[in-house]
Amino acid sequence: MTLLHNPGFPRIGAHRELKYALEAYWRGACDESELEQTGAALRARHWRAQAAKGLDLLPVGDFSWYDTVLDLSTALGAIPRRFGWSGGEVDLDTYFRLARGRAANGEAVAACEMTKWFDTNYHYIVPEVQTGQTFALSSHRLYRQIEEAQRLGYKVKPTLPGPLTWLWLAKSPQPGFDKLSLLEALLPVYGELLQGIASLGVEWVQIDEPILALDLPPQWQQAFEQSYHRLGTPGLSKLLAVYFGPLQENLGVACTLPVEGLHLDAVRGGDELSRILDRLSPYQVLSLGIVDGRNVWRTDLERALQRLEEPSRRLGERLWLAPSCSLQHVPVDLAAERQLDAGLRTWLAFALQKLEELALLRQALDSGRDSVRGELQAAREAMAIRRATWQRPTGDGASNRVPDGRLTERTSPYPQRAQAQRQALKLPPFPTTTIGSFPQTAQIRRARRDFHQGTLDEAAYRETVQAEIRRAIQAQEALGLDLLVHGEAERNDMVEYFGEQLAGFAVTRNGWVQSYGSRCVKPPILYGDVRRPKAMTLEWSRYAQSLTDKPVKGMLTGPVTLLNWSFVRDDQPRADTCLQIALALRQEVLDLEAAGITAIQIDEAALREGLPLRRTQWQNYLDWAVRAFRATAAGVADSTQIHTHMCYSEFSDIMAAIAAMDADVITIETSRSDMQLLETFQRFAYPNQIGPGVYDIHSPNIPETAHMVALLEKAAHVIPAERLWVNPDCGLKTRAWPEVEAALGNMVRAAHILRTHKAGAQADPGASGK
Repeated sequence: MTLLHNPGFPRIGAHRELKYALEAYWRGACDESELEQTGAALRARHWRAQAAKGLDLLPVGDFSWYDTVLDLSTALGAIPRRFGWSGGEVDLDTYFRLARGRAANGEAVAACEMTKWFDTNYHYIVPEVQTGQTFALSSHRLYRQIEEAQRLGYKVKPTLPGPLTWLWLAKSPQPGFDKLSLLEALLPVYGELLQGIASLGVEWVQIDEPILALDLPPQWQQAFEQSYHRLGTPGLSKLLAVYFGPLQENLGVACTLPVEGLHLDAVRGGDELSRILDRLSPYQVLSLGIVDGRNVWRTDLERALQRLEEPSRRLGERLWLAPSCSLQHVPVDLAAERQLDAGLRTWLAFALQKLEELALLRQALDSGRDSVRGELQAAREAMAIRRATWQRPTGDGASNRVPDGRLTERTSPYPQRAQAQRQALKLPPFPTTTIGSFPQTAQIRRARRDFHQGTLDEAAYRETVQAEIRRAIQAQEALGLDLLVHGEAERNDMVEYFGEQLAGFAVTRNGWVQSYGSRCVKPPILYGDVRRPKAMTLEWSRYAQSLTDKPVKGMLTGPVTLLNWSFVRDDQPRADTCLQIALALRQEVLDLEAAGITAIQIDEAALREGLPLRRTQWQNYLDWAVRAFRATAAGVADSTQIHTHMCYSEFSDIMAAIAAMDADVITIETSRSDMQLLETFQRFAYPNQIGPGVYDIHSPNIPETAHMVALLEKAAHVIPAERLWVNPDCGLKTRAWPEVEAALGNMVRAAHILRTHKAGAQADPGASGK
């Protein structure tokens, strides 16, 4: 019988139960035992649901209080010294300090860096390593969860990041540090972790090594061979899981490692299946990730069965079926989305439905297609309707709305635009601004919910939103910020808000997906051609600008981010879909400018995460992504200042593309990395204005003025003062007003100190050390 398993299940709960429990614990509204009870209840519910769908091995270790990479870091005892950890079992508060800041004595410290997990919108906590790094088994939480599942009668398959992937993702403050030099110290402790799993009677463990889908240097390929020969654990079979892409030149490495099973992403790497079958050892299991764990479209079961015929014939019971990767990247249950169009619902599958698809595929393989004839016919009909809908001409003429020669070019180059913008905006040196959102109060969330449910009329809702906008404008003026924002009180999410208003998108009610920690998002479903039926932000921006003499930024989410943070149709090139979004947004940009908005921010937080994992494919993606951004922004006058924002990604190797976007101002996240990214901007000689984030909005710590002054002085050695902005790392919607006002007050004071220094240096050039 073909075995079914799952690389991972959404941990947050169908109704975000984990989010609410975590936030209650962080604000002191519940204690650790109550938090643990919530976690145990969620795990039990998720195991029960997966078992009911027919899984033979249930994942353990996919549940995490914050992040599974952080879980492994704490299990290995890789705790940076600044957190004041003295050894022993890593407790829950120490764990959260790494993710959110603060030391054991209560003092504020920098949280560990956070960045995107490969090409997804999930964020992991970056491990920190250095010369002389030691490791010791320091968390037994995984063991307790294994025993918990076993007591409930389940056969489990623990899952954890592999040692090479963990080390690849780690960072060191020491330039040029050879992370592979730590393998000698790391492998014995990782092996001890595996031995502990084996001692609990576990037969299989899943070890995730997604870096095998990357371009790996030869020394890292060799490290795989050396490492896995040292990780043999009697009685414990290892399933090496590779996902997010094909193996390519790493195929030989993966197929010759001393592991008992190999998991292949057959959605993104299915073309390698025949080669892998030829290379697989006769004792090894092959797990095929045949159902897409990254998107919400229903599986083409006929095509999947055709692909499974040869491996089923050749492998028999050594063939396992699974989703392509952890299902944490999709919502839990489509059954909760009764409000969606009935036709569209037949196209979709969320996590539980994907497990049902696996069960159907197994039954078809093991008992013959006739045993699931009705289900296959229903799937064929839904697939035919979906394809016919997508192939129908729209007559929209989206690609011809703007003459191609004027599509992506601003009227003048940056130096001339900068001069026009100085005259129009009249901002001081080191201008201060924020990234867009302000705290989402309980009142505004309730009003938005009631309005959507029809229990609050439009006039009352509009007044509530306007009251929040007034509060945001008044607070910014009182703090002394220079370029204001309206605060985005009307927005539930920076992507979902636009998905609700653009034709071609559908939004869910409970389609939550974890982004990081307790932060969850509901990615829209991009199912058809995109157009803008009406203005989306104009009313709120115009109202905000009417309240102040200071300039107010218009706030838009960019086309690449809307694409990458949605579940996207897969029948046409993503480049074509992205350009459709860009042309719809371009209309909004021009409407904002016509209404007197002289600065417009077009966020592209997801530019990097859409980058293909293989470098040979980078340039094609960057070309169309940059073109889409420029198409959105290029229609405005020289005097209109275009901003963009990027965060929590690695940008050092795509600087040419960032410069080619030609935004007048870019704001970036740099505080967790202590401004390290600025060295990249310096080497590249980035030509336009930059706002390096001076405080980490994802930490509850209130940054001190002196700390921000130090960061800005470091930045001023890299960026000329006339091109340097002062701003937070990211939007402020997840923070509370008191901490926001305190932090922004310190930020404004830091900018004033720099202005004073600059004025003094200009008055007495000899006094300046520069």
